[in-house]
Amino acid sequence: MRNVYTGKAAPDAAADRGWLLGHFKPEGDPRHSTDVEIKWGVHEPGERRAQWTTGDERSALLVLISGHFVMEFPDGEVPLTQQGDYVVWHQVDHSWRAEQESVVMTVRWPSTPGHAVPSAR
Repeated sequence: MRNVYTGKAAPDAAADRGWLLGHFKPEGDPRHSTDVEIKWGVHEPGERRAQWTTGDERSALLVLISGHFVMEFPDGEVPLTQQGDYVVWHQVDHSWRAEQESVVMTVRWPSTPGHAVPSAR
């Protein structure tokens, strides 16, 4: 089928630091988008973001699939403890940590280059 891609989130995500869709996928690939990015994040207990994201002008939605995950913001923390818990932010500095083994899905928009941070692993 033309312009259709099927896959499995975990192995596809492992090939690109968790990212399934965004500007970084090749032109012509149905997963290429400058409008939105989608990430399937699998995190070990105690894992943290390598550094805070600062000055980001994008928006994001993070949904907990499993585990216990904490989003950190300058004004406080948002614990995500039950499947389906989510948080949305817009132009806010942030970081995160996994309290337990966690799987999260992040949707970020728009998809723009220049925001990659070294992996926390």
